[in-house]
Amino acid sequence: MAKDVSILLGTTKGVFILSSDSVRQNWAVRGPLCDGWPINHVVGDAETGRLWAAGGGAWDGAGVWRSDESGESWTLSKFANGETDAWIAANPDEAAEYGMVASPPAPFTGEVDAIWSLAHAGGRLYAGAKPATLFESTDGGANWSRVQGLSEHPSKGSWQPGAAGLTLHSIAVDPDAPARMWIGISAAGVFATEDGGATWERRNRRSNADAAAGGDAAEVGHCVHNLQIARDDANGGTLLYQQNHHGTFRSADGGRSWRDIGGGLPSTFGFPVAVHPGDCRTIWVLPLNGDSKGRFPPDASAAVWRSRDGGENWEAQNNGLPTRDCYFTVLRQAMATDRAEPAGVYFGTNSGSVFASLDDGDTWSEIARHLPTILSVETVTL
Repeated sequence: MAKDVSILLGTTKGVFILSSDSVRQNWAVRGPLCDGWPINHVVGDAETGRLWAAGGGAWDGAGVWRSDESGESWTLSKFANGETDAWIAANPDEAAEYGMVASPPAPFTGEVDAIWSLAHAGGRLYAGAKPATLFESTDGGANWSRVQGLSEHPSKGSWQPGAAGLTLHSIAVDPDAPARMWIGISAAGVFATEDGGATWERRNRRSNADAAAGGDAAEVGHCVHNLQIARDDANGGTLLYQQNHHGTFRSADGGRSWRDIGGGLPSTFGFPVAVHPGDCRTIWVLPLNGDSKGRFPPDASAAVWRSRDGGENWEAQNNGLPTRDCYFTVLRQAMATDRAEPAGVYFGTNSGSVFASLDDGDTWSEIARHLPTILSVETVTL
């Protein structure tokens, strides 16, 4: 039986949810939710209808919101108090006039500024923070503990922040073996665990094939922008993809080596990568013109680039996209696919638009506009 599709948007002004039936032609917009917090990432569980939203900042503090009823109401699990709590404590009378009440002391105040990423797998919920810290919850997001193995990694003292800070922004869990997990940190690179987070290995080595072809370094750049995993049924394993500050890469050995697959793209710079839910070698990226050139589509002409062979060959897809005077940015978590048939592909822009394709990217349509800056896009079928 076909299920309804919801697109979960994290924005600078809260969560927004786009809802449609299985035909996916007409979309209703709901939001802003989560008290208008800046929300970096939203994920959902199709089996239970539960949603989680990660975000925060200096004013609000850091936390994860959760909803047990598909977004109708939300509860906040606060990781760190923010400036608003300090202001309320210092100005109780004025705060009372506005109905403002300070939050209780949060357990990780002074340690994290915001929550940037979420993943739900194997009965656990994971959250990545800024500065780079991994947390886990075994009770659906009500209570959290630090994944100490990553926090104690011997390389931690050398981790350097990217432009957005030292952020743990990507969490990829093996769907068949949840104890196997990969994370992306800007700008410390990719880390992997095979034992549920007890120990971690840094995995940023360039493949031997790339090195033999004259690769300019032994490692890919540590400023990974986005990391995705896909089940490779044909070979009994998984494929990993990353969009990096310096290119697009694929790994067939759990991240132990990375092969550059960006040769057919117009730029080495971009943020998101999305993988077809039923075909691990069909992927989409959205190249931008460069780090210091404005971070908009090359020649101000938007195009999603698709590969059907794991990045060996690429084709531009722009039917329905703005192909002139286009200066938007698509951020690292702002592209996703759904599990409908055929699979939908979606991306959101910093100018507040959401574009959708229901034919593998051959054609696109704008299904929402005038939203706040979109920081993340995910989907869930309910």
